[in-house]
Amino acid sequence: MSAGERLTTVVSVGARLVVEEVPDGVLLRRAPLFETTQVSDVFAMLKTDGKRRSVEDMDAAVLDEARRRHAGD
Repeated sequence: MSAGERLTTVVSVGARLVVEEVPDGVLLRRAPLFETTQVSDVFAMLKTDGKRRSVEDMDAAVLDEARRRHAGD
């Protein structure tokens, strides 16, 4: 196995493991669930062209939706 190559395997419970060669044999490590990301990449997804909403606006929208959903009860 070359240094840049990473072997992985899946165990019966669904956890992915990374296989690493070490002087004493092999080492199994849990593979990360997600790729490593940068904070700037994640926050870039949150951009919007709409108007900013206050916490009060969000609270009112949640309350309105709850009332709408339970109006037929």
